[in-house]
Amino acid sequence: MGKILFISNSQDKIKQYTEIFSKRPYEFMTSYDENHIPELVDAEMPDVIIFDNSVPNIKSLIKTLKSITSSAGFILLTGTDKLEPEITKHINAFLTDDMPDSLILSTVAVSLKTKQSLEQMSATNKNLADSLYRLNVLYNTSSQFAGTLDKEKLVNYMIEGMDKSLSFDLTCTLAFYTENQPVLLLNSLYEISDELLSAIKFRTVLNYKSLFENKNTPFEIDIDTLKVIKAVKYPANRLTFTLFQYDNMFAPISLGDNFFGCIEIFKETPFSSDDATCFQTIAQQVSLPLKSATLYQEIKETNLKLEKLERLKSEFISIVSHELRTPLTAIKNSLDILSGGKCGDLNDSGEKFLSMAQRNVQRLSGIINDLLDLSKIEAGKMDYHFTNIDIHSVVDYVKSSLSVMAKEKGLNLIAEETRNLPEIYADSQRLEQVLTNLVSNAIKFTPEGKTITIRSHLADASQLRAPDCFKDDLNKLTGKYIVICVEDQGIGIAEKDLLRAFDKFAQIENSLSRKVGGSGLGLPIAKQLLQAHNGAIWCDSELNKGSKFYFAVPVSMAEEISEKNLILN
Repeated sequence: MGKILFISNSQDKIKQYTEIFSKRPYEFMTSYDENHIPELVDAEMPDVIIFDNSVPNIKSLIKTLKSITSSAGFILLTGTDKLEPEITKHINAFLTDDMPDSLILSTVAVSLKTKQSLEQMSATNKNLADSLYRLNVLYNTSSQFAGTLDKEKLVNYMIEGMDKSLSFDLTCTLAFYTENQPVLLLNSLYEISDELLSAIKFRTVLNYKSLFENKNTPFEIDIDTLKVIKAVKYPANRLTFTLFQYDNMFAPISLGDNFFGCIEIFKETPFSSDDATCFQTIAQQVSLPLKSATLYQEIKETNLKLEKLERLKSEFISIVSHELRTPLTAIKNSLDILSGGKCGDLNDSGEKFLSMAQRNVQRLSGIINDLLDLSKIEAGKMDYHFTNIDIHSVVDYVKSSLSVMAKEKGLNLIAEETRNLPEIYADSQRLEQVLTNLVSNAIKFTPEGKTITIRSHLADASQLRAPDCFKDDLNKLTGKYIVICVEDQGIGIAEKDLLRAFDKFAQIENSLSRKVGGSGLGLPIAKQLLQAHNGAIWCDSELNKGSKFYFAVPVSMAEEISEKNLILN
C-alpha cells in the first residue's frame, strides 16, 4: 500500500482521480492550497505526488517539495508537450488528460515500485557502507594491537575501537594492568554522578564474580578502594539512572586460563546482531596480545632477575678469586722455599709429595686466573693492548712454552706455518693465551706417542669451512684472515657436543675428560677474546680420531696482501 498525493485546483480532475484510486489499495490524498501543501508533504511523506500542470506556481512548488522529500516519485499530469526544462528535470513520469484509467494506475504502480527499489538499494548501500566501515575499524584496531606489548595501551585501543564501531554511551572496563591491581575504566558521553558511580562499581563487581560461579576469583576486589579512571566526552551533560534501562552487552576479556578483565557497554538505542558480533570480536582480539604482553612482562622481569644474579655471580667469583689468590701465593712461595733446599734436604718421598703439591698449586692458580679473566670479560673490564704483530711470534712462544709439557707426556708438538704472513692488529698476550689453551687441551686429551700440530695460513672469509653449528659465527666474517689450527690425535668430540665445548664450565662426558679435570673455562674465554679481536673460533672433530681447533684473526687493514710471496715451510 502506497501513499499518493494529487495536487490540483480542478474539482473535476480531483473527482476523476479520487474515483480511480478509491477502489485500489492506496492511501489517496488531495490538496490545492499552495501554502498548506508543504506542511502536508512534510507530515505525511507521500510515496508518489501527482502534479496538475495547471496549478499556479507549479515550478516553485515542485522545487519546494523536492527539498522536503527527495525519495517521492513525481508525476506530472499535463495536457501539452511544451514544458519547461526546470520542471521536467524533477519529473519521473507523465500523465495526460485523455489517458485511460488502467494506464494511469500502471504508471503510478511503476513509480511506486521504482521508489521501493531505490529505497532497498539505499538501505543495502548503507548496510554495505556500515560493514566496510566496521571492517576498517577492526583492521585498524588489530594493527594497533599488533604494534604494542603495553597492556594499558591494548585496553585503550580496545575501547577506542568499540567507540568508533558502536558509538556507545558508556563502557565499564574492569582491567588488570598489573597483578592484584584492578582498575575500572569508565568511558562515557556524559558526566557520572557519585551515586551512579557507586551503582556502576557494584554492578561491575557482581558481573565479575558471576564469571567465576562456584570458583575462586583470580583477584579480590574491594569496591571502596577500587581505582576508577573516567574519560567523559561532554561533561556539561549528566547521565542518570535511566542508564540501566539502555541496551547493554557484556563480555570477559580472557584467553584460556588467562583472565585480563571484563567489559560492559551501554547504548540508548538497541544493539543489532552486527553490533554484538563486532563487540565480541574486539573483546576476543585483544585477549591474545594481552597474553603476549603478560608473557613479555614475565620474561622481562625474569631477565632482570637473571641479570642481577649474573652480576652477583661475577662479583662473587671476582671476590673469591682474589681471596684465594692471597693464601695461594703464600703456599706457592713456601713450596718454592722447600724445593730450593733452604729448609734442608728432602728424602725421595718428600720430593715426590712436594712436586705433587707444586703441580696442584699451579693447576689451582690456572683455575683462579681463568675465573678472574671470565669475571673481567663479563664485566667489560678486560684490558687489551692492540698493535700490529706477526702471528709467527705467537706460535713460536706457545710452542716453546709447552714443548716440555708435551715431551713429558710422550707427545710430538710440531708447527707447520705459512711463512711471510701479513701482520694482524691484535693483543699478542691474549692470542698467546688463546693458543696456549688450545695446545694445553690437546696435550691433555691426546694419548702418548701421538702428534700435535700447529698450522697457520692466510684465507678469505668466504673460504672458511666449519660444521653447521658454527656457521652463524663464520658468516659474520668478511675480508682476509690469518687462521691458526691446532690438530691433535686425541679422543675427539662427538658432533652433538661441538658447540657445548664452548659453554662455560662445560666438559664433555667421557672417562679421560673426567680424569684430566679442569675449570671448563678455557674455550669460553678464548671465544670472548677472539670476539674482541673481530675474529672467530670453531672446531671440527670425530670421536677417537682427534680434533682440529681453529681460530681466525683479521689481517691488519694497513697491509697489502701479496699471496704470491707466501711460501709453505
